[in-house]
Amino acid sequence: MKIKDLENKKILILGFAREGRDTLSFLKKHFPKKIIGISDKIDFLQPKLTQKYTGDDYLKAIKNYEVVIKSPGIPYKVLPENSISKITSQTEIFFDNCAGKIIGITGTKGKSTTSSLIYEILKSAGKKVSLIGNIENPVLSYLDKAKKEDWFVYELSSHQLYNLKQGPSVGVFLNIYPEHLDYYNNFNDYAKAKANITLNQTKDDYIIYNSNDKLVTSFVKKSKAKKIPISGEYYELDKNAARKVGKILKVSSKTIEKTINKFNGLEHRMELVGEYKGITFYNDSLATIPQATILAIRSIKKDLETIILGGFDRGLNFKELAQEILKSNIKTIILFPTTGEKILKEISKIDKNKKIKYFSVDNMKEAVRLCFENTLKGKICILSTASPSFGIFKDYKERGNLFKKYVKELAR
Repeated sequence: MKIKDLENKKILILGFAREGRDTLSFLKKHFPKKIIGISDKIDFLQPKLTQKYTGDDYLKAIKNYEVVIKSPGIPYKVLPENSISKITSQTEIFFDNCAGKIIGITGTKGKSTTSSLIYEILKSAGKKVSLIGNIENPVLSYLDKAKKEDWFVYELSSHQLYNLKQGPSVGVFLNIYPEHLDYYNNFNDYAKAKANITLNQTKDDYIIYNSNDKLVTSFVKKSKAKKIPISGEYYELDKNAARKVGKILKVSSKTIEKTINKFNGLEHRMELVGEYKGITFYNDSLATIPQATILAIRSIKKDLETIILGGFDRGLNFKELAQEILKSNIKTIILFPTTGEKILKEISKIDKNKKIKYFSVDNMKEAVRLCFENTLKGKICILSTASPSFGIFKDYKERGNLFKKYVKELAR
């Protein structure tokens, strides 16, 4: 949707967290006298020149507006069926109006690391580049200043890709694993949302994709874009994707490799906390699905002795994770509710001899205390829960930060 098409429309912002507030700032800049509707289930302080809707009936406001700019956190499945035609998003507005070129990155896991790597490579090469999107930089504040020579590295979640009708100049499609099953009607809906990164690309665009992911490959086959396959396990896949983007944009191999070698990774993603009392601790709080934890276990291999698992239940299957744990050298498992019980049940089906010790906890301090008590010097302990954080913790950041806090406190 073009910005000029919004001028004479009644506009509702649906969802008023970080992205919704960025949308309001953008609209007020372009239409300073327009009354904007804002609707959110949670109450908020009402800005000037707005109409506010809150509470359980917040979705009823949609019928009174011509255009609804929906925030990613609100699922399409909860919206009234007759409202879909009036729904747009920050992502759609940005794609439709951006003067520069977009590099879009998606995947169930690895998109933040890959996006950050690409951004650092292009910055090192002297290109005018911005890192935006799901990596917590709302996009509309960048739109008015965008120039033809600008590049935007846009981390795209499935929520942002849902219903998107235009593809990026360069797309990166890393993987698809079951996730957000509470948000979508089914896994197929989630996968189709991810596929929008490439299905609307043109023959002048590029799609870099994980050729070892059969589902990703099946979607890419339908794309018109120039296809560039990559492979690799875990972090190596992210680096290979970043290398290919650098090559497309004619960045020298020397600059690419130098930047990758300097890159220290992101917080809460296989983050080295340090060695305390002879034990090495890793914070992998962003491992919110079993496949991410499986990859973490494989990357550490023989020295991993203790792992913290469990969290919010999104209906995922933990059978493959249980098998991976029992193939590893893990000797102690510390479990948070509620998926901790499901993980234990899957492990117990296989672990008839009880070779692994299990502890159930409901707070991070106790979990870390047990790590120190049950991990030998020279070995590794990791927080890699295979589950979202909600319930005990506000989000994955709080979970990871508490882990780091208590590792350091209890080591004294």
